[in-house]
Amino acid sequence: MNRIIVAGGGHGGIAAAALLAERGYDVTVFERNKREEMGYDWTDIFAGKAMNIAGMEFPAKEKYCYKNNMTFYGPSLRVALRQNVPAEQLEIQMERRDIYNHIISHAQSVGVKFEWETAVDGPVMTGNRVTGIRTSKGVESASLVIDAAGLGSTVRTQLPPFLGIQSRVGAFEQFYVYRGFFNKTAEVLEDKYKVFIFHGGKLGISWVAAEENHTDVLIGRFEPFGMDEVNATLNALRVTNPCLGTQLLRGGRFVNIPVRQPLGMLVADGYAAIGDSAFMTVPIIGSGIANSLKAARMLADAVCADASGAYSAQTLWKYQRDFYKSLGNGLAQLACIRRMLVTLEPQELDYIFEHGILNADDMTIGADSVNLGSFVKGTRFADIKLKFNGVTGNRQVMKKVMRMGKEIAQVSAITAVMPPRYEYTSAMKWVNSYNACFK
Repeated sequence: MNRIIVAGGGHGGIAAAALLAERGYDVTVFERNKREEMGYDWTDIFAGKAMNIAGMEFPAKEKYCYKNNMTFYGPSLRVALRQNVPAEQLEIQMERRDIYNHIISHAQSVGVKFEWETAVDGPVMTGNRVTGIRTSKGVESASLVIDAAGLGSTVRTQLPPFLGIQSRVGAFEQFYVYRGFFNKTAEVLEDKYKVFIFHGGKLGISWVAAEENHTDVLIGRFEPFGMDEVNATLNALRVTNPCLGTQLLRGGRFVNIPVRQPLGMLVADGYAAIGDSAFMTVPIIGSGIANSLKAARMLADAVCADASGAYSAQTLWKYQRDFYKSLGNGLAQLACIRRMLVTLEPQELDYIFEHGILNADDMTIGADSVNLGSFVKGTRFADIKLKFNGVTGNRQVMKKVMRMGKEIAQVSAITAVMPPRYEYTSAMKWVNSYNACFK
């Protein structure tokens, strides 16, 4: 048997399935939703070139637009940091369902099979190896299971601990998000896309985006919340955003997004994790589509390089190393920044905005920026001096920034010494050291 199963219909899993099917592999995707229900009823932003990396054509022009620059506000709203993203770095904005339609149609055209309305209940283990999945329609066997079942994957969360693959996410490692499109009640001439950090003193963000025919609202917190909190936040946002109407047009649902370091161990015998199941989102902004599509190429290359068809942790280790070299190391660094941000008090964040520790250039970061260099590339000496003076001018901020710097140095050193080959003892030692950086 040389069958490959993709558990769940994540973007990266479907993209990997397409790359493998093009090369002659027998690949089936098992997804709990109906085909027509794939994708939330709202838009998403990502680096479109990632589709080309994953072997797909760019979407049709009528299906996307380029995103607006964002304006960031601290809790007091006294300082606005306005992005100015160069044209060549602009990300595209598409309907989430159009993104899925594009990826799924491509996958089907190259021979990927889909089993819709089939929930994945857990992994099937034979000894130390993943040999298939349990589904709502029965057991499915495979030589390799690609886990694209998302943040709460029923595959990853039921794997035995000795594999070294984290099953759960910790506190402050996922974002609880409400998003809805409301009617637009006023025109906005500038700052059309506003992001409010710690809005109303709450640990999280809110955004208000004045689109052509609606107002896009997102409310995110690090703890679960309900409609009472949503309605109170919407009312507060309307005070400074007259474009935000009261009629919900579409969306209006809650989702969870991983905002943490990538999974330390991505592979096991007969198993590989990708996308949200492997926590591949950018920890600061929560966008993960581009990273998942890029990882799909790396995973497919590793599978194809395994001429023996063993699909063991040893042969899939190429995927692990390629991912961390290209993306994982930088994402882990950004996770350290996110960890520092959630320790700040509102007044400390205002201080950071008002004293140039963060400036507009720092906020010119998108879903295609996955390392600390995204923040410091091209920083002028005068800006460095301003940042240094700002940090040292506030003792509490300085302590937190210094602790963050220590964490970044630690995780960078550990990712740099990932074992060149998989051997169980050395791999477990490495992943334990990596995970310890974030405890």
